[in-house]
Amino acid sequence: MDYKLSKASTKFRYGMSNPDQLENWLRAEKVIGVSMIGRSNVGKSSTINSLFGNKTANTSKTPGRTREVNIFEFKLELEGKPVDDLPTFWLFDLPGYGHAKVSKEMSAHWEKLMHTFFANAGDNVLMLNLQDARHPNQKSDQAFRNYLEPFGFNTFMIFNKLDKLKTQKERSALNKLKPQLYKEAKWVEQIHFISAEKKQGLNELESSIINYLLLQTQLRSSEE
Repeated sequence: MDYKLSKASTKFRYGMSNPDQLENWLRAEKVIGVSMIGRSNVGKSSTINSLFGNKTANTSKTPGRTREVNIFEFKLELEGKPVDDLPTFWLFDLPGYGHAKVSKEMSAHWEKLMHTFFANAGDNVLMLNLQDARHPNQKSDQAFRNYLEPFGFNTFMIFNKLDKLKTQKERSALNKLKPQLYKEAKWVEQIHFISAEKKQGLNELESSIINYLLLQTQLRSSEE
């Protein structure tokens, strides 16, 4: 069956900046879903909108604007109709990391909020780590990867803005980076190259996300 992400079903539910509130909600819901996180200004909102619907995430010309965990619910669809006998899935739009122009107080709050999320999200949330294809594997990306690894999440690494690589040399350099990244981060399951703006590589990424959601749904059902 050819499932799709149901863009029409995506609805904003919560914006949480209080770590205690976030922890209580995650523990109560036992969610199955996906989260999107990356450095500021890597096209996170554009990627979310391309996958889940044009008005899902607010785009901003000010990098690092998102300071809370934005939570959306969504469904899968078949032949254009939402599938109601599958559970509600959740999308988490997480604040960007590596943005220098924030106060120490805001940075400390980000760290507490993010630790709360990663410590309580559970085993059924797929982490989508978004990077800029023009500036891959920056120090902040490496630091985040090292921070995330002990939590043991299923993780995809996604390189956006592929259309901005104008020469074959640039594209070749990015492709050559792939084996290195798999070696450095053996727990990363898939690496995708996309352009949210030009809609390149999104079908493959969407299929991988859906396969993950269906697998987690099956595993959850077998445990009940």
